Amino acid sequence: MTVKNNHNTAQAGRFGTFTGVFTPNILTILGIILFLRVGWVVGQAGLWGALAIVVLANLISFLTGLSLSAIATSMDVRAGGNYYLISRSLGLEVGGAIGIPLYLSQAISIAFYIIGFTEALLAIEFFQGIDPRLIATAVALLFAVIAYIGADFALRIQFFILAVLVIALISFFAGGWDSFGTINFSANYTIGNSFWTVFAVFFPAVTGIEVGISLSGDLKDPSKSIPRGTIASIAVTAVVYILAVIWFATHLTADELINNNLAMQSVAFVPGLILAGVWASTLSSALGSVLAAPRTLQAIAQDRVLPVWMAGKMGSQTEPRVAVLISAIIAVIVIWLGDLDFVAPIISMFFLNTYGMVNLVASIENLVGNPSYRPQFKIPWFISMLGAIGCYGAMFLISPVATIIAIVITYGVFFALEQRQVRHTWGDVQIGIWIAIARYALLQMEKERPTPKNWRPNLIVFTGQPHNREQLVAVADWLSRGRGIVTFFQLIIGDVEKLVGKNLRETARRQIRNYIQDHRMTAFAEAEVVSDFKQGVLTLAQAHGIGNLTSNSILMGWSRTEAGRITQMELMRQLVAVRKSVLFLNYDDARGYGQKRVINIWWQGRGGNADLKLLLAYLIQRHGDWFKAEIRLIRIIDGEEGVTQTEAHLEQMLDDVRVEAEPVVIVREDPQQSIANLIEANSYNADLTILGMKVPSLEETAEYSQRLNELVKAVGTVLLVRNAELGKDLLTTGGE
Repeated sequence: MTVKNNHNTAQAGRFGTFTGVFTPNILTILGIILFLRVGWVVGQAGLWGALAIVVLANLISFLTGLSLSAIATSMDVRAGGNYYLISRSLGLEVGGAIGIPLYLSQAISIAFYIIGFTEALLAIEFFQGIDPRLIATAVALLFAVIAYIGADFALRIQFFILAVLVIALISFFAGGWDSFGTINFSANYTIGNSFWTVFAVFFPAVTGIEVGISLSGDLKDPSKSIPRGTIASIAVTAVVYILAVIWFATHLTADELINNNLAMQSVAFVPGLILAGVWASTLSSALGSVLAAPRTLQAIAQDRVLPVWMAGKMGSQTEPRVAVLISAIIAVIVIWLGDLDFVAPIISMFFLNTYGMVNLVASIENLVGNPSYRPQFKIPWFISMLGAIGCYGAMFLISPVATIIAIVITYGVFFALEQRQVRHTWGDVQIGIWIAIARYALLQMEKERPTPKNWRPNLIVFTGQPHNREQLVAVADWLSRGRGIVTFFQLIIGDVEKLVGKNLRETARRQIRNYIQDHRMTAFAEAEVVSDFKQGVLTLAQAHGIGNLTSNSILMGWSRTEAGRITQMELMRQLVAVRKSVLFLNYDDARGYGQKRVINIWWQGRGGNADLKLLLAYLIQRHGDWFKAEIRLIRIIDGEEGVTQTEAHLEQMLDDVRVEAEPVVIVREDPQQSIANLIEANSYNADLTILGMKVPSLEETAEYSQRLNELVKAVGTVLLVRNAELGKDLLTTGGE
């Protein structure tokens, strides 16, 4: 499945920085925690502890805001907020793995703020006899209706709410000037609470920056509005929270702060305004969340991470109405399941996970240095990394178990999306990460000379289109699975200038790549236009690769024509001259690879091919298709008197190279009997025969190719081997 970058932009351009980012952020941050829990935080942690909690939480929020600003100014930001930023940077799988928990945390936040509103409403006697869950449900449904109507209507309401909020805060700070008490510096944690549990309850206060970011698709200029509105809202609200902590600590005792959720009223100049402020702040925060959550869900569904019907608008031009209804249902469920202190830590974990990933994205983008990453708002990579460390460190300190659960859920979604193989049409930083790693590895390899100890097959396989030569594909797969590198090559013979314009090269490469993916192979696809087959093979064999990571072996099918075999012998001479080992496969259509139980290696005791033949047999045997296969190392001698010595020599060689194989000595009783006849007579049960080749002189090329052809036709499927690494023991180098 392929996903296009098709987020609807028809609704863009409605809101500026103040209306679309700053005000929603302010109203969400200065919400339920400020009015109902900051006093409790001060009572539990004392002045110094509460200040540390506020500063730490705002520092994480500030670093995340910087990272968000950097990412947002480096791309065309559309609907989806943090999900959009992460998915377009680290890919759809990572974006979905973070986006789904992010959406759930936003949907849960709706319930969180409405529960807080209901808790404050119970201060009025009239509401005390009503089940608070019924009140909260009614409010949630009302807000769903408002969001269903549209963001324009909802955001117009926020200015009235902002005015009420400001008046309530003025009342709080205007009171208590004549009643300063003993400052509560030290912590007074109640049973079951600690610095980090209190931090977990407070942290949702600073997650309000998600609201403005989630409205990114509705902003006139998100790349400018998000950085300005986010940083400004963090700075303003941080000052308010610090002043509130100091004001609480200098006016009320720890017991009063812990046991009275509406402790603000005890200090305020007009206590009734605090209740209005609580209602305004909680309702505004809930309103912000009920606008943000559906838009995150809409963006995820548009990318087909979730069913696309979840992005439905139900007749609206701009509003994600299906997502609004789903978010309302989740909020109602949470309302009936939990209370304020139960919900807060859950939200903290989800948001910390999201914030950590945003910081990580900004840091990785900076480190990888993709040319496409050109943020107007620049910050050093270590600033973002510090934010990521702070987020994940805080998660573990709050609750190691909950952190592990959050990580498991995130990775679970990630692997599920990988299995679905959802493809997308936009670039992301993942390829940049691999390029950076590959560049570093290649440069490190360039500093060291290749050694026999580190030899592994780096095969060029001239398959043409692989489905036409699957017997070659099988050998390449057996030799390289998890250990080597394979490149399937198609040579297109003809005039380069005429053929390149027809896109034959790109089409061939794409078809090979599709074959590799369909068969779940680990290989590369290449296709080149060449004017001559022989010269093309020689040139590509030398040019393929980079630095010290170059091909070392060439695999192709044994030709069925006399002229083709002569050409292959000439090619072998040239390839060996440029230090490329050569493998020719003669596939027996009748016998195939038999039962894949017996591999015969024939060795004459000279020629320099023994180590490579043994290594190739060992690699094939380790593949699952051949795991029960027996390797037989066979040598022919002319007299019985040499059997014992030859067997001992073969056994010693096998011990030295640490390959399990059966040494077999065959005595040629008639000196006139040809080696070919002996090999044929003893190959009836072989599923694969490995034979060495010499490098013939120019004069004997035709004769030698004919002798080889007569031999391979008689013994079933044969792999002919010529080792170019003469003088290098590929098997005995290295430790056990």
